[in-house]
Amino acid sequence: TGTAPAYLGPRRHAGAVPVLTRTVELRHPRGVIGQIVPWNYPLELSVGDALPALVAGNAVVMKPDTESCLTALWARDLLIEAGLPADVLQAVIGLGPVVGPEVVKRGDYVSFTGSTRTGREVATVAADRLVGVSLELGGKNAMVVLEDADLEKAAAGAVRACFSSAGQLCISIERLYVHESIADAFLDRFAARTRAMRLGGSLTYGADMGSLVSGHQLETVKRHVEDAVAKGARIVAGGVARPDIGPFFYEPTILDGVTDTMTLCCEETFGPVVSVYRFTTDDEAVERVNSTSYGLNSSVWTKNTRRGHEVAARLRTGTVNINEGYASAYGSVQSPMGGMKESGLGRRHGSEGILKYTEAQTVAHQRLLPMAPSLGMDDEKYAAFMNRSLRLMKAFRFR
Repeated sequence: TGTAPAYLGPRRHAGAVPVLTRTVELRHPRGVIGQIVPWNYPLELSVGDALPALVAGNAVVMKPDTESCLTALWARDLLIEAGLPADVLQAVIGLGPVVGPEVVKRGDYVSFTGSTRTGREVATVAADRLVGVSLELGGKNAMVVLEDADLEKAAAGAVRACFSSAGQLCISIERLYVHESIADAFLDRFAARTRAMRLGGSLTYGADMGSLVSGHQLETVKRHVEDAVAKGARIVAGGVARPDIGPFFYEPTILDGVTDTMTLCCEETFGPVVSVYRFTTDDEAVERVNSTSYGLNSSVWTKNTRRGHEVAARLRTGTVNINEGYASAYGSVQSPMGGMKESGLGRRHGSEGILKYTEAQTVAHQRLLPMAPSLGMDDEKYAAFMNRSLRLMKAFRFR
């Protein structure tokens, strides 16, 4: 709310004719925003995403995932307690294939976070109705460790980037590209830290990694790992389910020797599994990071700041973190966050994250003289007058 007036307030622009034309850009609410929320960020991706839409003057119909809808409902109650009119933020609960399409069919704009497959369906329905959408979709996010990286810091960063929330973040790292000259040394450090991780389901501090969200997610993880191993990949750490801790636990897992024939190589796993690859040049690393159809998040590790920025600028991902996995970019909320390619359309955060919920309107006020012959001038004289006037104003840099 503190920055919203700067984004939403009237903006003056240069008019068609300096002095004579005054032009203002206004921002109007779109109406009702249909919002479909996944289970993995139940606070941030529910009311956190709804707030920009509300501040821009819209109402929101929010469809949280049934796996974590209590968080969204609790947060909605807090907003109402703080003074938000209950009618402007509604929540509808139900199965995604049943309720989701109804939200998409009725919204004046649709905000969706979820899989690329479902995102295509949302975009198709919205396009048929000629309403706008923002889509944050899947990813196969990559981390690049250059040969001059601090290996201890990079290994610790990889653990956080790959295994936070059991890898169930849209921006989690699932591919690790390590320069061949330091690959073995890095992998030793990374594997040792991974094997030492503590698993647990307590709501208190103490565990390093928790559970997967469901049996379905556990089966996806197992299927990807088993397929890779059957086709020749080597398990460096983890690779087994842990029903002794809880029904959906799976050990943090590192695989080496993953090839293009394996499901794990290109499909999003959305679990605590990462594949390691080696490269020889920056060009090769960039090419391989960019080789998937996804483009959500990436990470570059180096002691050379300039080199890190140069590599980052070449990566086709919506966010790039230097010497961090994902938190730096995602936490920089005045900057846009979203995906390229099949990882989505539009952005959250920053000016784009609020302006997408508005319609732009240009109001141009013509003063003193019309945009047409006047004062007794015919068309020829009017054209000559305008040309002379514009040349004069250009010479004096009159805006």
